[in-house]
Amino acid sequence: MNKLSIVANLKSYKTESEAKEWLEKLKTGLNNEDFIKEKELIVCPSYTLLHQFKTFFSENNLNIKLGGQNISQFSEGAYTGEVNAKQVKEFADYTLIGHSERRTHFNEDDDILSQKIKLARENGLNTIFCVQGSDAFVPEGVNILAYEPVFAIGSGNPDTPDNADNVARELLEKHSGISILYGGSVTSENVNSFVSKENISGVLVGGASLEAEELIQIVKNA
Repeated sequence: MNKLSIVANLKSYKTESEAKEWLEKLKTGLNNEDFIKEKELIVCPSYTLLHQFKTFFSENNLNIKLGGQNISQFSEGAYTGEVNAKQVKEFADYTLIGHSERRTHFNEDDDILSQKIKLARENGLNTIFCVQGSDAFVPEGVNILAYEPVFAIGSGNPDTPDNADNVARELLEKHSGISILYGGSVTSENVNSFVSKENISGVLVGGASLEAEELIQIVKNA
């Protein structure tokens, strides 16, 4: 990634009608603004909204990328309820893998995450792999690492920019050729303090991205 990246994870929120309102606000806030041209915005909605988002971005000529929030550990087949990498690739260029919420609530371990990375790469998806520290396991083939300390997720208590930068530096020393994002209670007020650091190439935004106006301000301030 050459541009500063802002990844918006909408988590398990937004119905179709709520998403329509969110998208219209995003369009209004980003149209004809120079600050978006200098950055790459990647939005990760629920699976059910991927088609709606892709269509909206295309019809309105918005240069915004789409990402999945997850993929199945299995290829296509008899895996009822799963959404596989091939299906996600129809709509998205990126996928999140290994978010702390998936590790906690769905018991995703290193073996499962490695299989997901493998399938994502085989199907042409760029991977944003979430880690909780510099010593975390990182599967082969990861494109982007997102450092998201567990204590900062949804707590309103982000890591300090200096410590986040130190973790990013340590990750870069161990894993060359990747970009590092910071995630965890990112807001429009603190985003610049993170992205201005030498080793941080962008942010992974969770709860703050649920309000389109706040996401627009985050993009502007980054």
